Amino acid sequence: MTVEITTLSNGMRVVTDRMAHLETTSLGVWVAAGARHETEAETGISHLLEHMAFKGTARRSARQIAEEIEAVGGELNAATGLEHTAYYARVLKGDEGTALDILADILLNSSYADDELEREREVILQEIAMIQDSPDEIVYDLMHDAAYPNQPAGRPIIGTPESVKRITVGDLRGFLAARYVPGQMIVSAAGAVDHDRLVRHVEALFGGLIPVNVAGDIRASYSGGTRVSSKLFEQSHLLLAFEGPSYRDPDMYTAQVFSGLFGGGMSSRLFQEVRERRGLCYSIYSSAWGLDDTGLFGVHAATGPGMMAELIDVVGKEFQEIAANGPADAEIGRSKAQLKSGLLMALESSSARAEQMARHLLIHGRLVPPSELVAAVEVVSAEGIAAFAARLVAGKPAVALVGAGKKSADLAHRAEAMART
Repeated sequence: MTVEITTLSNGMRVVTDRMAHLETTSLGVWVAAGARHETEAETGISHLLEHMAFKGTARRSARQIAEEIEAVGGELNAATGLEHTAYYARVLKGDEGTALDILADILLNSSYADDELEREREVILQEIAMIQDSPDEIVYDLMHDAAYPNQPAGRPIIGTPESVKRITVGDLRGFLAARYVPGQMIVSAAGAVDHDRLVRHVEALFGGLIPVNVAGDIRASYSGGTRVSSKLFEQSHLLLAFEGPSYRDPDMYTAQVFSGLFGGGMSSRLFQEVRERRGLCYSIYSSAWGLDDTGLFGVHAATGPGMMAELIDVVGKEFQEIAANGPADAEIGRSKAQLKSGLLMALESSSARAEQMARHLLIHGRLVPPSELVAAVEVVSAEGIAAFAARLVAGKPAVALVGAGKKSADLAHRAEAMART
């Protein structure tokens, strides 16, 4: 692999990893703009902006955008997160210029026609309605609201019906001008790509962007508490979360190793105890995810409403046991092996590699070499994991429970009390 980075005169960065054995290229534009950069009135604007980018430009209609990328056998998509928005493509070797031209066009020249905005607004309102029929989606929105109430980090990325209905074309253009600026944008490509040629394309397409200082982020403030939905579903969903490390915190590696052995795979404690030994659910897992200044560690499980109380008690017992006694060396070894293999396997995928490089530059301002990532995983100890688990359960949890009807509130409070004993 050959990695090269170039910074244009306006501050926009271009990073490539040439993977000579591939016949395709994955590339995209990653922007340090997402849901946590929105005011309350703008809730959902990043997601709506992403949708509108594909609805036509001064040069191409929405249909022409789709036809042109598919005419070269390519794929085009986008995704909005709390802190980043990505617009990306995958094409055959030699067609990266076409893909980049389309990406630049939808980012710089979108028409934002009023009729298209009204149609896409309805599409997103239907998407919100679909989420309200999905307990596994509802539970995450509720948990984030419990963790970060009344602040951008806790609001739904997709927005609310009220916020989506009031966003105007002027709002879209204003957010774009304030946040989609060259110093906050990365063009990343991996696969059959020539760095110098890509840089020339990027310079021609994006070099005219003028540097702009962006407003500082509002720091996230973790709170915790309970949120429930009294909707009745066939299964009830529990999401029990605690404040965790940010992705800049070295403890993130401890959190990831802990997550792997606690609820990350078939050999994990939660899977073995809750599913295999007791048969309390089909799906249970833990995860650690970070933001720039905070993070969360959570356990998500789904089961029948009648078994949720027992499941809550078992999860609480497992938390307390590992906080008191720590993990076994064999558990740590398995989790580290899974984590390292995931990190290294990602290097074999051009799409994953392009995303990884972009995120490293946006988060750390540099590419973190695989050897450094592996070394950080290796130094995680049993004592460190026990101390980390103890810190989690000493804090106030954020609990969301959906699907148990009128019992949801009592079950959520049971989970909150269990986590703090």
